[in-house]
Amino acid sequence: MEKGAREYQGEHSGDFDLISNGIKNETDVAKQIDLVEQMVAQRVDAIVIAPADSKSLIPACKKAHDAGILVINIDNKFDAATMADQKVKFPFVGPDNRKGARLVGDYLAKQVAPQSKVAILEGIPGAYNAIQRKLGFEDAIKEAKLDLVSSQSAEWETDKANQVTSGIITQHPDLNALMAANDNMALGAVSALKSAGKLKAVKVVGFDNISAVQQLIRQGEIVATADQHADKLAVFGIQYALEGLKNKSADLPNKETPVDLITAETLGQKK
Repeated sequence: MEKGAREYQGEHSGDFDLISNGIKNETDVAKQIDLVEQMVAQRVDAIVIAPADSKSLIPACKKAHDAGILVINIDNKFDAATMADQKVKFPFVGPDNRKGARLVGDYLAKQVAPQSKVAILEGIPGAYNAIQRKLGFEDAIKEAKLDLVSSQSAEWETDKANQVTSGIITQHPDLNALMAANDNMALGAVSALKSAGKLKAVKVVGFDNISAVQQLIRQGEIVATADQHADKLAVFGIQYALEGLKNKSADLPNKETPVDLITAETLGQKK
């Protein structure tokens, strides 16, 4: 997302200045709150934020809003109930994560028999995109009449996913498939399955379409992933912020962005 934002700013340097800040990992909520407060102190015109937590960042963003700063929410949607409690509403620009996970889950379901045993690796508990991706996977599992034997958080992290997957296949040695809510966790799952000699027996899917997973899809080690066009996501947010600033829009609606299924076939078409 940052790379896409910087490239876009380079092409439109006369339209806006870009300050890009991030956190080292997706659990450092306190640091992200601090970054928002820094942006408020610097009196920026707009903040485009992919919140590490769907609830905890809302008070800081409300301070920005109250200071006259336009806040655009991308990637991970803010919690609607918490926004209502805080009496604030931020427009969301991003994909339908449930729909994207359902696409991946439906594709996986066609690769296994009915009643196959499936596990889910969830993202950070409470994160909106983690919740929606889990729901999308569950939608596909229910429709295909698969057997969900385990659903655990690996907190978006590769190493954690490796550990969790090792535990799942120890408890369920007859596991047939594993759905990871992001590609980093899919990589950890593949590593654990390789170590256990079970990679050919367990089909793995992810979400995000990172380059490392594209390679594993081509090699047949991962079945599919979803592309939410992360390189464009920040750009979509920036464009919406610029539009809102230009039109002085106080109440911008949400804006859904594309999410696509990525398989060996679609990657082949891209060559």
